Amino acid sequence: MNELSEIKELLDEKYFQFNNKSFIETDPISIPHQFSKKEDIEIASLLVATIAWGQRTSIINNGNKLMRLMNDEPHDFILNFSKKDAARFEGFVHRTFNSTDCVFFLNSLKHIYTKHGGLEAAFSTDFSSKETDVKNSITNFRALFLNTEHQSRSEKHISNPSAKSSAKRLCMFLRWMVRKDKHGVDFGIWKSIKSSQLCLPLDLHTGNVSRKLGLLNRTQNDWQAVEEITSVLRTFDKNDPIKYDFSLFGLGAFEGFR
Repeated sequence: MNELSEIKELLDEKYFQFNNKSFIETDPISIPHQFSKKEDIEIASLLVATIAWGQRTSIINNGNKLMRLMNDEPHDFILNFSKKDAARFEGFVHRTFNSTDCVFFLNSLKHIYTKHGGLEAAFSTDFSSKETDVKNSITNFRALFLNTEHQSRSEKHISNPSAKSSAKRLCMFLRWMVRKDKHGVDFGIWKSIKSSQLCLPLDLHTGNVSRKLGLLNRTQNDWQAVEEITSVLRTFDKNDPIKYDFSLFGLGAFEGFR
C-alpha cells in the first residue's frame, strides 16, 4: 500500500476503531483513569508510562501495585514523601526498574511539585511557541528531573531525545496529558503544549506498521525516525497528528499487521 490517500483512509478508520473507552481496560492508561484530581492523574501517568515496557498485564499489575504503595493518593503521598516512606518500596521491581529507581523518582517528583510548580510546569519550562515539537520540552524536563540526587543507573529510565533516543514512554505520557477528544481515552488536562507539537510514541508496533505502510524509511527506532514519521502524520492531520498512534499501535498489537 503506497497511496497516501488510501493509507490516511485506513488510519482514520482504525483511529475510530481503537480510540474508545474499551481500549482503556487493557492498556496502562487504565491506571491514571482511576483518578480524577489533575495531580494524581499526571503523577500516576508518568510512573506508569515509565514502566510501560514488556507484557501489558505485568505493566498494569505493577502500576496498580505502585498506586497501592502510595495509598492510592499519589499527589498527597509525593508531597509528604520521606525516608521512612521509602522502606515500603523495597522489593518493588519491574524489569530493570527497581526500588532504587522508584525512590529516586518519588524524591524527584516531590522536588518538582514543591519547588517547580508540578509536572506540567516542568515540561513547559522554556517551551517556545516557535518550536514545532516536544523535543526540547522533554530534554529540559529530563535535566530538571535529574537535579535530584540519584544513582547513574536511574538515568536510563528518563529518555533523552538529544542523545537520539526515541523517548517512546515520555512521548506516550505527553499524548495522555495533552490530547483531548470526545472519546475519553487521553486526558487532555495540559494546556501549555499543543496537540500539534506532540511526537509519535515510536515502538516495535508503531515502527513496523509505519514501515509496512511506506510511511517510515529509517530502520532504527530513534529520534530521527520519530521526527520522520511524525512529519508524515502531520500531513494527515496537522492539528492532531498523534491520534494516529491508536491506528498504528492497534494495527500492530491487535491485528498483527506487520
